[in-house]
Amino acid sequence: MSTTDTLETNPASGTPDDSQGHEGHDHDHNHEHQHGPVLNPECTRELVLDVPAEEVSKAFRNVTRNYQKYAKLPGFRPGKVPEAVVRRRFANEIRKEVIDSLLPDRFSKGVQELGIRPVGQPQVTELTVEDGQPLHVRAVFEYLPDFSIEGYDQVVVDKPSVDVTDEEFAHEMRQLRESRAVVEPVEEDRAIVEGDWAEISYTGKMTEDGQADAIAGEDSLVEVGGKDTVEAFTQFLRGAKPGQELNAEVIYPADYPEAKLQGKTVVYDVAVKAIKKRMIPELTDEFAKELGNYESLDDLQSRVREHMANRKRRSVEAETKDRLFAALVDKYQFPVPESLVQDQIDTRLERGLRALAAQGMNTEQMRKLDFGRLRIAQRDSAVAEVKANLLLERIAEKEGVTISDDELDKELHLAALQSREPYETLRQRLTDDGGLARIREQLKREKTASLLYERLPA
Repeated sequence: MSTTDTLETNPASGTPDDSQGHEGHDHDHNHEHQHGPVLNPECTRELVLDVPAEEVSKAFRNVTRNYQKYAKLPGFRPGKVPEAVVRRRFANEIRKEVIDSLLPDRFSKGVQELGIRPVGQPQVTELTVEDGQPLHVRAVFEYLPDFSIEGYDQVVVDKPSVDVTDEEFAHEMRQLRESRAVVEPVEEDRAIVEGDWAEISYTGKMTEDGQADAIAGEDSLVEVGGKDTVEAFTQFLRGAKPGQELNAEVIYPADYPEAKLQGKTVVYDVAVKAIKKRMIPELTDEFAKELGNYESLDDLQSRVREHMANRKRRSVEAETKDRLFAALVDKYQFPVPESLVQDQIDTRLERGLRALAAQGMNTEQMRKLDFGRLRIAQRDSAVAEVKANLLLERIAEKEGVTISDDELDKELHLAALQSREPYETLRQRLTDDGGLARIREQLKREKTASLLYERLPA
C-alpha cells in the first residue's frame, strides 16, 4: 500500500508567546527567560501528510503487540495481558509510538522533496490518528532561506594597525610604576600642597535631613587635587597643616559615584592628622626584578611590549571583525527563522546571567529580573548575530573552509582542560547531545572570519 504525501507551500504565521516555552540551557539559576514557539512567516513552510488506514492499522498492531510482550499488570502473567486491556491501559503511549513510527521519516522525505533545510521543531496544527482510519497531519516549520552572497569578497572595513605606539607603551609602563607606588609620611613641617595625600578623620551632617552620624571616617586618605576628589575638599585642605581642625560645607555633584551623596550638601568637621606623599618607583633593573622573573629592565620592557602587542592584536582583530560582520549584515538583507533568533537570545541571556552570578547575584535576585524586557532588549543584536552566522556559513561553503579532525580534537582538549572534565567523557557527551557538530560549525565560522580579516587591506 502506498503513502500519499501532499506538500503545500502556503506560509503560516506565528505569534510570539513568551508565557510558555523552554527553560535556560545548562545552568541552575531558575530564571524564567522563557519563550514559546514562534515562527517568521517569511521563512515558514507547511507540510501536509496523509498515511493510508492500512499502514496506520499495521502500526497500531505492531506497537500493541510489543506492549503485550512486555506489559506487567496485576492479575496477568507477563506476556499474557489481553490486547483489549493493553490498548485501554496504554492508549496514550501506544498512540504516541504509532505517530513516532509513521511521521519522522515521512516528514524528512517531504522536506527533502521541497529542497529546503528545516530549523527548529515543526509545529503540528492538525493531527488525526485512529486505528483503522487514515492518519492526517498538517505541520508548519521554519527553514533557512536562500540568499545571495555575491560580492562578499568586496565588502571591506578599515583595518587599524596593530603596532604598539610609543605613547601606548609609555602609558603602560606608567601604570606599572603606579601599581607599585607607596604612600609615605612627609616628615618636614609644612602645609598641604597640590598632589599631597591628607590623612583625615571626619564627621558630616547633611543640611537637608540632619543625619549627623551617617557620614564619618577615621584615618582616611584624600588626594588633594586628585581627579576623584571633590573640588571643595581640595580647596579647604590645601594650605592646612597636621593638627588643624577644619569646618567645611561640601556640595556634591549630581553624578557623584556614591548615590546617597548625589546633589547633597554636607557640613563637615575635619581633623587633619598627617601629610603623606605617594612615591612612584623609578624604572630600574631592581624595579624589574622586584616585579617577578625578569633579569633586567630591558627584559621587563621587552616582555611588556610583547604582551601589549598580543593584547592589541586580539582587540583590533575582534573589533574589526565585528565591524566587518555589521557591514555584511547591512549589505545582505534576508529574513531569518525566529527559532534561531530566540535561541540566540537565550545564549546572550545565559552569558549575561553567568556574568551576574560571577559578580555575586544570587538565584533569588535573578528571579526578580524582568526577562520579558531583557528579551526585547536583546532582540536586535540577536538578529544581527544570526544573520552574521548564516552569512559566514555560506561564505565558508563558497571558500571550501573545513575543520579537520585534528583541529576539532585540539579544541576539545582545550575545553576539557578548562572544564576539568576528562577528555573522553567530554567528547562522548558532546557526541550524544549534538554538541560536537555545533563546535565544528562554530570553528568553521571562526576560521572563515579570520580568512576574511586577513584579506582586508591594511
